[in-house]
Amino acid sequence: MSSLLSVSDTVKLQTVKYANLGSLAVLVFDYCVTFPEEVRWTWFKPWDITRVIFIVSRYLPFAGAGMTAYDALRVSNQCASTVEGYIIHVVCIVAAEALLVIRTWAFWQKSRRLLIGLSVYAALSIAAAMAADLSPTMLIPGQEPPLGTCYFESTRSAAIVYLFLAMFESVVLILTVYKRVRDYKDFQSDIVITLYRDNMFYMFCILAITIANVICEGALPSAYSNMFDTLQLVVHSVLASRILFRLREDNERVHVPSMSLTTFDTQFNCLRPPSMSMGGTGTPNEV
Repeated sequence: MSSLLSVSDTVKLQTVKYANLGSLAVLVFDYCVTFPEEVRWTWFKPWDITRVIFIVSRYLPFAGAGMTAYDALRVSNQCASTVEGYIIHVVCIVAAEALLVIRTWAFWQKSRRLLIGLSVYAALSIAAAMAADLSPTMLIPGQEPPLGTCYFESTRSAAIVYLFLAMFESVVLILTVYKRVRDYKDFQSDIVITLYRDNMFYMFCILAITIANVICEGALPSAYSNMFDTLQLVVHSVLASRILFRLREDNERVHVPSMSLTTFDTQFNCLRPPSMSMGGTGTPNEV
């Protein structure tokens, strides 16, 4: 690609810009739709680690998506700094993934070994992804954005970042399926069924957009590299918020409405499969 864009490349970049603006609109729309649920399930509750992570994954994407939209619509010849946007993107995705880890950890009866293992794996994945993204070496052969230009494109190395993310999400998905088959196969409980079904749906959606980014960044023309940049943030934010809303809604439906919902600790004390209970059996009333 030369420093002057062809008509075809201009059309591709324009399509990418529309896709990012559309993703920002989805984020705003979903916030308006789910705001009553946020008030009901998070406002006026004591602050804990879960609520802090939720606030980050809920509100920081507005800054990240806004900065991406500004970068996409930039008309000046000067390159805009992307360091702040890069940091915000990383923090948003890490916060959303943290909610998924907490949910998986709870599904595993708050296993300390699992939490430590996932935390270490997440830290190693983040370090490896950032090293790949910042590496000056071309890790994936193919067309790169022209040097000295400020087009709305990313390098091929970004595909490696999303690949690490897809691998981590796949591990979380596999752990959920494994636990369901091993300990909850014959456990008929509304909260267990809801936890598993929602977790699988959310994980498949998040994994799908991550894989789509791997393909866009690594296989398609560089003009399409940022096609789902904002959508990645939006999907993580939207689904991470709904994870918390659905969890607390189901907890209130199954348990006494007045019980505390401020922490995951009170919500998952009852998630003990029949094989681990005193009597060896489980009923819906126990959950």
